[in-house]
Amino acid sequence: MTRPSWAPEGIDLDRPSASRVYDYFVGGMHNFEIDRQLARQIEAFTPNVAETMRANRDLLRRCVRFLVDAGINQFLDIGSGIPTVGNVHEVAQGRDPSARVVYVDIDPVAVAHSHAILDGDPRTAVIQADVGQPDVILADPQVRKLIDFDEPVAVLLLGVLHFVGDDADPRGCVAALRDAVAAGSYLAITHATSDGQPTEVLEAQKLSGRTSTEIVLRAKDEIAAYFDGWSLVEPGLVQLPLWRPDNPDDIADAPEQSGAYGGVARKNSVEAAP
Repeated sequence: MTRPSWAPEGIDLDRPSASRVYDYFVGGMHNFEIDRQLARQIEAFTPNVAETMRANRDLLRRCVRFLVDAGINQFLDIGSGIPTVGNVHEVAQGRDPSARVVYVDIDPVAVAHSHAILDGDPRTAVIQADVGQPDVILADPQVRKLIDFDEPVAVLLLGVLHFVGDDADPRGCVAALRDAVAAGSYLAITHATSDGQPTEVLEAQKLSGRTSTEIVLRAKDEIAAYFDGWSLVEPGLVQLPLWRPDNPDDIADAPEQSGAYGGVARKNSVEAAP
């Protein structure tokens, strides 16, 4: 196989990558046939998985546009994967050329590909770190170079907290990020749920326990608890297609089939806090 320019040396192209499988599902170009084969196997077992991933990516784009229009020009995207089609920095900088973005992911494959893709863009950076270690993320020199925590920042946790088990205290991790950012900052979360999901999805979740990236499906009230100390913006925590759709006609007859909730919230000043 000829190694394309975006695939750095040292990355095994003969083994599928979870990050490249996701890239395939959302219509990206940074994947190989071995990734596409695995994606087709996953989709055969859980037919709505591609819909969920695309709904998550569509919400990301709508969310970033909303945040830039709200005056945010710095983004901390944790659990970013490969910055593929419709990524944060392209959407943000398309609206505000001064926007700065730091991508964070624990997957070394995603980080290596990201370095190659982002090379030459002084307003973006990528670091390898775990969402379960917010202090490490916040102290990273590249984060500190691009993100001014004295000014509002958007913290994006899209499709990542369902990979954090309860024993790793995901609520505590989100709280640490909340405490580190200035008033006027925003938090965006999408999270897979067991609510209203068919049997095959629940069975797939059980199978994920055999891998290093077990998925923890959580109910709406559990996900809502991550927003403690923040004020949800309209329409609140909803199924992914229902969060500020570009066109009401874009909403499918059964939005719950997206299998996930999403929401965006603002950190108010002490004086404005309810």
